[in-house]
Amino acid sequence: MTKTYLKKATLTSKSDASETHAIVQGILSDIEAGGDAKALEYAAKFDKYQGNIELTADEIEAAASKVPQKLKDDIQFARDNVWRFAELQKQTIQDVEMEIQPGVIAGQKAIPVDAAGCYVPAGRYRHIASAIMTVTTARVAGCRHVTVASPPQPDGVTPAIAYAAHACGADKIMAIGGVQGVASMAFGLFGLPQANIIVGPGNQFVAEAKRILFGRVGIDMIAGPTDSLILADKTADPFLVATDLVSQAEHGYNSPVWLVTDDQALAEDVMRQVPGLIDDLPELNRENATAAWRDYAEVIVVADREEMASTSDDYAPEHLTVMADDLDWWLERLRCYGSLFLGEETTVSYGDKAAGPNHVLPTSGAARYTGGLSVHKYMKMVTWQRATREGAKSTAIATARISRLEGMEGHARAADARLAKFFPGENFDLSADG
Repeated sequence: MTKTYLKKATLTSKSDASETHAIVQGILSDIEAGGDAKALEYAAKFDKYQGNIELTADEIEAAASKVPQKLKDDIQFARDNVWRFAELQKQTIQDVEMEIQPGVIAGQKAIPVDAAGCYVPAGRYRHIASAIMTVTTARVAGCRHVTVASPPQPDGVTPAIAYAAHACGADKIMAIGGVQGVASMAFGLFGLPQANIIVGPGNQFVAEAKRILFGRVGIDMIAGPTDSLILADKTADPFLVATDLVSQAEHGYNSPVWLVTDDQALAEDVMRQVPGLIDDLPELNRENATAAWRDYAEVIVVADREEMASTSDDYAPEHLTVMADDLDWWLERLRCYGSLFLGEETTVSYGDKAAGPNHVLPTSGAARYTGGLSVHKYMKMVTWQRATREGAKSTAIATARISRLEGMEGHARAADARLAKFFPGENFDLSADG
């Protein structure tokens, strides 16, 4: 495959993992040992907040009163779309059973986790949509308790986040962010049930806290900076391509955006337009997009659409947009992405905010082995079995022989005991050598 880089990234999206790990491990250890009091210390230090950690009903109502009705309607619109899509996903999960062999029945059962902890960022940007995506999906999955933790402003949780979390069904809304917010949910501080799973995006410290805690609790995924890739051929609109690249670059200074095309003229046109679109953004957005485009963006020209698809699969982007002819071909061909946006009539921004499919997605190439947040992440797929005595006879014989071949005599004797009890007087050849 021949690739021509019209623009090559000078940096990767990896943070200083060792330094971040040491900081986060120290905070988690302090909070686990010190409990609520230590979490409050870190909240005062990092959140600069000393109000109620758990929002009261009156505080939630006061927050709701600050949200314009038009925005409430938009939140409800997005919530309904996410709910409908999550319900569709849930329909793919079924409790099943079958008779594996005469007299031996095995089954699968889907059980929602009891307690979900949803982290909703509110630093550089106020992630209202993350409250919608995480809480709504947990509710559709059937979680018994859903907690939201969000970094407070000086006067408390961002009103629109508090309103969205409540409207989508959160049981508790906590004004605490960062590692201390994740720890509060994971350790069951402030009267919360210990979370079985922690979900939601966050900065490198939140991501590292989830990484460290994984195993003690479940997580949606280990996330890095958000990333987006666009596949575009000669039929694409260069302005829309450039606009979408910039829209994703504004996420953060280290958020990679990539364009892969088989049309060099298109690539050059897009590269001409991007700087002006970045300059037109508000200051904070402009700073993020400028750094992301300068240091992390890539523009790659390849020979044909097959090489475009192959390159995309190698990158395994979180968000993948196709602006090219024959969209059905791309849908069938592409294999590694978090979420796919087909045609110029949709955009990653729709998926980020209101379209329905979840926006909590695998980053840093994790789309090679996992999808994004869904009802499936909140559910445990467990198995069960039962048998008649006669039906289990052949299973017992095979178990005894395989166990002895492995050197696991105790396992073999569990099978021997049942054969002796259920079939007294019968002789079975249970040695490893047959």
